[in-house]
Amino acid sequence: MARKTDSDTVRRLRSGAVILGGMGVLAAALTSCGSEPDKRCVDPKSHDKAQGYRVLSPSQCEGKGPHGAPVGRWYYGTGGSGRYANGGSFSKSAVERGGFGFGHGSSGG
Repeated sequence: MARKTDSDTVRRLRSGAVILGGMGVLAAALTSCGSEPDKRCVDPKSHDKAQGYRVLSPSQCEGKGPHGAPVGRWYYGTGGSGRYANGGSFSKSAVERGGFGFGHGSSGG
């Protein structure tokens, strides 16, 4: 019968650490994929075919406008940054992600 050496024990511990580390990375990736979709406050009346919707301050989607309603609307699944948002949807459920499905929703208009 073969006797266990210290190097066998160290090798086994290292192997377990690699497996546990890999599981942690996988869990973090899956958690981030299932998070809320990107959302940006846009002016729904500002659509331009080439650029999309003009991005507003988030406070303009949360506050009240002159007629009691917010000036902007939340536009989901656009990602990125800049002055215009395109390729998303005004419907949050159209772009919600889960698992490995990193797709974007249909364009709203």
